[in-house]
Amino acid sequence: MNEKVSDVKCKIVEAALELAAEQGWANTTLRDISEKSGFSLSEIYTYIEHKDDILALLGRIIDQRVLGDISISEQDTISERDRIFDIFMDRYDILNDYRAGVIAVLDSLLCDPKQVIISMPHICRSMNWMLEAAGVETSGVRGAIKVTGMTAIYLKVLRVWKTDDSKDMSKTMAALDKSLDRAEGIVYSFGL
Repeated sequence: MNEKVSDVKCKIVEAALELAAEQGWANTTLRDISEKSGFSLSEIYTYIEHKDDILALLGRIIDQRVLGDISISEQDTISERDRIFDIFMDRYDILNDYRAGVIAVLDSLLCDPKQVIISMPHICRSMNWMLEAAGVETSGVRGAIKVTGMTAIYLKVLRVWKTDDSKDMSKTMAALDKSLDRAEGIVYSFGL
């Protein structure tokens, strides 16, 4: 991704999330984001067509940061389950950088089921990348089941992350560990 484009997208996302934290996601307009980010509406339109596209951009920014932190050679020395755990905890840790804004967005999604449905393909693509980075096969029907399962786990643990105020994210880690244990049992039971 072009560095200048990436920088503009990050500034748009950061401005939008700051506004969401201050006034709520539902009350944040593209005009507000334009004023806060310092980019004209025309410039913002170059990168997004709708305010909800900002959430897809946020997902891509987080994906890139997580993927940039992965060392494939180090990953070969730990189990698949531990690789998944580390990648997902890295993801939750990065979310902490945007915590107040993300929580405001999550709160607004409770009242907007349409947005949840619109966001699902983006979240599933992110989970596909996370599993691929962990060395998990994601092609075919088995892969689709794994991506769907990890998406469910991610969203379930995200609810815990939202209320986890511990410095070390111990509640989030425990919830992820427990969910991965259950998923591992299901994978072995069904031979996935």
